[in-house]
Amino acid sequence: MVKIIITIPAMEKKFIRFFDELTIKDVPMVGGKNASLGEMYQKLAKKGIKVPNGFATTSYAYNFVLERSGLKEKIKEVLKDLDTKDVHNLEERGAKIRNLLLNAPLPKEFEDSAIEAYKKLSKEYNVASLDVAVRSSATAEDLPDASFAGQQDTYLNIKGEKQLILAIRRCIASLFTNRAISYRTDKGFDHFSIALSVGVQKMVRSDLGSSGVMFTIDTESGFSNVVLINSIYGLGENIVQGKVNPDEFYVFKTTKSIISRSIGQKKIKMIYNNKPETPTKDVDVDLKDQKKQSISDEQVLQLAKWGMEIESHYKRPMDIEWALDGKENQLYIIQARPETIHSVRDYNILEEYVLEKKGNIVAKGQSVGNKIGMGEVNRIMDVKDIDKFKSGQVLVTDMTDPDWEPIMKIASAIVTDKGGRTCHAAIVSRELGIPCIVGTNDASEVLKPGSKVTVSCAEGETGYVYEGELGFKVNTTNIKELKRPNTKVMMNIGAPDLAFASSFIPNDGVGLAREEFVIANAIKVHPLALLNFDKIRDAGVRKQIEEITYGYEDKKQFFIDKLAEGIAMIGAAYYPKDVIVRLSDFKTNEYANLVGGQEYEPIESNPMIGWRGASRYYDEKYEAAFALECLALRKVREEMGLKNVKVMIPFCRTVDEGKRVLAVMSKNGLKQGKNGLEVYVMAEIPANIILAEKFAEVFDGFSIGSNDLTQLTLGIDRDSGILNIAGVSNEKNEAVKTLIRYLIEVGKRTKTKVGICGQGPSDFPDFAQFLVECGIDSISLNPDTVVKTTIAIKEQEDKMKKRKAK
Repeated sequence: MVKIIITIPAMEKKFIRFFDELTIKDVPMVGGKNASLGEMYQKLAKKGIKVPNGFATTSYAYNFVLERSGLKEKIKEVLKDLDTKDVHNLEERGAKIRNLLLNAPLPKEFEDSAIEAYKKLSKEYNVASLDVAVRSSATAEDLPDASFAGQQDTYLNIKGEKQLILAIRRCIASLFTNRAISYRTDKGFDHFSIALSVGVQKMVRSDLGSSGVMFTIDTESGFSNVVLINSIYGLGENIVQGKVNPDEFYVFKTTKSIISRSIGQKKIKMIYNNKPETPTKDVDVDLKDQKKQSISDEQVLQLAKWGMEIESHYKRPMDIEWALDGKENQLYIIQARPETIHSVRDYNILEEYVLEKKGNIVAKGQSVGNKIGMGEVNRIMDVKDIDKFKSGQVLVTDMTDPDWEPIMKIASAIVTDKGGRTCHAAIVSRELGIPCIVGTNDASEVLKPGSKVTVSCAEGETGYVYEGELGFKVNTTNIKELKRPNTKVMMNIGAPDLAFASSFIPNDGVGLAREEFVIANAIKVHPLALLNFDKIRDAGVRKQIEEITYGYEDKKQFFIDKLAEGIAMIGAAYYPKDVIVRLSDFKTNEYANLVGGQEYEPIESNPMIGWRGASRYYDEKYEAAFALECLALRKVREEMGLKNVKVMIPFCRTVDEGKRVLAVMSKNGLKQGKNGLEVYVMAEIPANIILAEKFAEVFDGFSIGSNDLTQLTLGIDRDSGILNIAGVSNEKNEAVKTLIRYLIEVGKRTKTKVGICGQGPSDFPDFAQFLVECGIDSISLNPDTVVKTTIAIKEQEDKMKKRKAK
């Protein structure tokens, strides 16, 4: 057991402390939550951060209650044969202790002090009986490895002396909820080395506004240069309990701009009920409001500013609760505690979970963490049935709350219908290191009890539940000793939701960011169908587009915003390193597969060498759609401030074609050279290399697309898969290598950068060594091959250095 010695000086033997009497040093007296509220109330007001006033009962008061009532020895007796692995044993002992605490009268001295403080707080706000939030705060909580998240109770809209005293009694009893007893036992805390402080704080009228949670670090990857904000309508309990799928915003700290937003369903909200026995209730949210952001962009940025200031004050990443008062239209911070997962992680150890094969997807939602788990489905829809859960099973439920913690810790994975990435299930599974998928909407309906499934959170923002136990492996790499070569080692990134996690791999930026991933997965609709939405006659297509562009009246703005956000997530992840974004390079058959696309795409017998890349951008049939790409990139660079984002033109057949594309870009405000904008060209057609000196006069750099270059040099259709001749069908063919060697030579002569972003160096380390021998400036690799290829590149550079020395 961890013994925490609480020493209270004689002058601190008081029952009550107001926030202006508390600082963060007072955790032993009033717990982490209340000490932090006092710290912020006193020290951050000058920065404009608003914290509602309140007071806290002290650890002295808690111990006074136990000693005066004689309950301490009785509680010890009940816990004598505690077994937290036996759910019935835990439930029985927890209930006994809570009954003891709830039925024992509070000492009059303590009760009088609490009522006097409540009257004083009410007077400050000019009301006879103030509505307050009453929260529990354990004195050992929020240590670096023990968050105690949600382990004790909270009561909202408490009004009047009688309700206040009842809520305080319930909070004291909640130190011995089943979940709290289990949690302390697992963490090695002695039950009597911890005291319970009760925080009483003026309620913020978020029942008339909005509320949410803010992290000053990405909760999934640990990427520290963003603020993540979740927001819902009404009181904040619904976001923690996972009843509502929230709005989600990412703000990039460096440029103080919103780089991503997604609108949650927000179907219900918690409001005042004004009945003593049930002071709050849930009501439906109008469909129109569901489609809107629950807070404005200005409020998102205000919260992010406060979050960064709070983080700076505490000198560590923070987990913050906030509320928007609908009466005052004023934001408040109502809680702040240290983030306890990623801030203590060793980032020198890279751990990658990889599925050995993929199967039939039976459910999907938001992934929490990056792990994989598998096992037998056990669907439990009510906490009273948790004794039916067995270790190693996959817990499937509607949502969880802290009472579920005893079985969550023994699950191989957790899947919920509701909730976002800051709900209880997400917070606890993250802390436990268990893969979790939240917000699936229908997992409890489609996953059959007893069936075997694989739960994968290793594929980005979307988590997948696969049919059957598919098997997986874990690749672990210690990057602390990895030596960096002179050749730049960059990365190929497609899915923006993988960018933050991949950024921890040693790298020199992104050599290829593919727009196609964003368009296919986040936008899904053909850009011309969005531009011509009012002319679409097919009712099915119109309905699909309406559902996809949920919340957007202006359909073209949907394309601009979502493409910009996808690019911005990658740009921010690697800032200030170069991020080279390739303009869309779908083929006609791929464009046709987008919603509404068939009306705008011709049928080609060989789309691989058809209407693709540069030839589309200035064509009158597509130029208006290409303009949306330009506006998205302009938004990323100018509005979001990510000037490290550069542009690359694919499949540019002639020098004149390149000039025509640059002219269209310039017409749409994306001008080469403006604010340092560099424009690269893909070197993937033999003509690009044969005329390399002329292309170098137009573009700032080349990026070799080795897949297409191999195809067009050797006359192989890489889409067909029929022709696969050893030594012919890959980049290692001598003809392909000769072209690459020549391009690098031209680059040296003309002082034009030359990199490669094709598959070759990722697949063949010896091909990467050949490129180093030629003197290439940068090699861009798939994230999973960066470490091993970096080692091969460094070895080749060392060999060359030795040869030169001789």
